[in-house]
Amino acid sequence: MLKIGVLALQGAVREHIAAIEESGAEAVAVKRVEELISLDGLVIPGGESTAMRRLIDKYSFLEPLKEFAQNKPVFGTCAGLILMAKRIQGQDTAHLELIDMTVERNAFGRQVDSFEADLMIHGVGEDFTGVFIRAPFIVEVGPEVEILSKHNDRIVAAKQGHFLCAAFHPELTDDYRLHQFFVKMVQSAKEVVA
Repeated sequence: MLKIGVLALQGAVREHIAAIEESGAEAVAVKRVEELISLDGLVIPGGESTAMRRLIDKYSFLEPLKEFAQNKPVFGTCAGLILMAKRIQGQDTAHLELIDMTVERNAFGRQVDSFEADLMIHGVGEDFTGVFIRAPFIVEVGPEVEILSKHNDRIVAAKQGHFLCAAFHPELTDDYRLHQFFVKMVQSAKEVVA
């Protein structure tokens, strides 16, 4: 069985674990660097990106995460999307720099402006409820990045190679299609290595 970790430094870890298990893979909360070794894929959940980066640095996760991502799939949601971006508007530096995209933090407004929207996600399906909470959005993408979904002409989900990201929180609904999509990505990546 595929083993997918959820980076458990901050965010909706339990909900992601439930969604991964509902999608047919084993899920584990990752709190230590050495736990990355046994994983086939990793989810970086939402939270607050600057706080998450402080915790990544505190527990020496930055380089091990970059190394893990060289050949294993990673799925980032909300703050996880920000951590995966090569460029962040208004900041000189980025974090993991995995996806060739520019993102804007809190792009839809503060917490009071949280909302839900019906999305069409390419390769996943229609009528997917996107839960946006102080969500970022993707301003622009490089040529290798596939845009999977937009909301009001703003890019809210994308894929580059074995990396997947969403500006919303798919783990906060009972619709597991995006997690199932990621599990299939992990399966495909494992078959290529085998």
